[in-house]
Amino acid sequence: MLNDLSFTDLRQRTGMSVEEVAEDLGYSASTIYRWERGETAPKAAVYRALEVIARFADSTAASKDDNQTGFRFIDLFAGIGGLRIGFQGIGGHCVFTSEWDKHSQETYRRNFRDNHPVHGDVREFSDNPSLIPEHDVLLAGFPCQPFSIAGVSKKNSLGRPHGFLCDTQGTLFFDTARIIAHHRPAAFLLENVKNLETHDKGKTFATIMNVLQHELGYHVHARVISSAAWVPQKRQRIFIIGFKEPTAFDLVSLKLPDVNEGPKLKSILHRHEDVDPKYTLTPKLWAYLQGYKEKHNAAGNGFGFGLCGPDDVTRTLSARYHKDGSEILIEQPNQRPRRLTPQECARLMGFERNGRPWHIPVSDTQAYRQFGNAVVVPVVEFLAQAMKPHIQSAVANSRNRVDSAIVDHQQRELETC
Repeated sequence: MLNDLSFTDLRQRTGMSVEEVAEDLGYSASTIYRWERGETAPKAAVYRALEVIARFADSTAASKDDNQTGFRFIDLFAGIGGLRIGFQGIGGHCVFTSEWDKHSQETYRRNFRDNHPVHGDVREFSDNPSLIPEHDVLLAGFPCQPFSIAGVSKKNSLGRPHGFLCDTQGTLFFDTARIIAHHRPAAFLLENVKNLETHDKGKTFATIMNVLQHELGYHVHARVISSAAWVPQKRQRIFIIGFKEPTAFDLVSLKLPDVNEGPKLKSILHRHEDVDPKYTLTPKLWAYLQGYKEKHNAAGNGFGFGLCGPDDVTRTLSARYHKDGSEILIEQPNQRPRRLTPQECARLMGFERNGRPWHIPVSDTQAYRQFGNAVVVPVVEFLAQAMKPHIQSAVANSRNRVDSAIVDHQQRELETC
C-alpha cells in the first residue's frame, strides 16, 4: 500500500527527483533533502499529494499494460537498465525488476517510471520464483562468481545430486537458472564479462552452458562482441542467448557492423570550454600516474594511464573510474588531462544517444561505478532487433498453444454436458 511507504520510497514511486518534487509542491530542495534524511517530517498533506501522483503514475503504466500487444520481460541484476532499453525498444514491456544496489535503484527509477517496484536481492525470488510475474523473455547481467565443479561420476558414486542444483549452488547464476527452470520463458539474454569463457580454465563457462542446454533444454548461442562498432570504446562482453524452441536465430554467424568504422571519441565529448575544471587531474595525481607508468614501462609492462584524443577509441570504462580515471584520460590543450564527465560516460556507454536523455540523480562517484558496470546500450539494441522476429514467433506460438488448450478444454466440457 502507498500509505505504508516512507517519504523516500513514495517519492521514488512517483518517478520524480528531489528537485522535481520541490518544484511541484512549492518547497525548497534543501527541505526535501531533510525529509529524505529523516531530519524533519513533512505534513500529512505532502504525503497525500505524493500518493495522488504515484497512483496516477501507476494507473498510466497499468493502462499501457492492458494495451500491450508485444511481449513481457523481466530485468534481473538490472544495474541502471541497459538491457531493458534494448528490449523495450522492440515492443517489450518490463514486468519485474531486481537490482540490489540502492544507488543503481535510484538511477533506474529516475529513468524508468513504472507501475512495479525495483526489488532488491534476487535470491529472495529465486527461492520462490512464483513471486515473479509470468514473462516471455528473461534478461540478466548476472555477476560471475567462481564455483567448483566436481565430476558427475564421483557425485554419483557418493550418492549426491548433480546438475545446477549442486554444481552452481550458492552462485547468482544458480538463482537465474532456477527462475528460468520455473517460468520457462520463450527466450533469454544473459550478459557477462569476456573472461567468463576462460574463467577456471573454461570450466565455469562449460558448466553454465551445460545447465542451459542440457539441463534446462534451451537452444543456446554465445558470442563475445566488442562495442567499438557502436561507441568509441573497446569494450568486449559475452552475450548468451537462448530460445526454448528451435529457431533460425544464429548468434555466431550474425553479421556485426565493422569495428573499424565505428565512431571516434569526439562524437561524445563536451566542448572544452563547457567542462567543469573539477574534472581536470590535480598536479599530485597527474605526477603519480606519470611516475607509475614510467616505472612499469621500465620493467617492460604495459600498465599505466590511457591518454586519449578526439580521434581515438578508448579502453574499457571500469567501475573503478572514480578513483583516478587512469584508463580514459582526455587530452586538454596546454593543461593536465581530465576525466570524462558522468554525462560523457552516459554517451560513451550509449545511454544518452540519438536525442535520448539520461538522468543522473547520483553523485559522480556512484555514476562512474554505474556506467563502469553497465552494458553498452546500442550493442543490446542491435541484438534485440536481431532476436525480435524470433521472439515474436515464439510468443505467438506459445499463446496459440494456450488458446488451443483452452478451446479443447471448453469442447470437452460441452461434450460432457
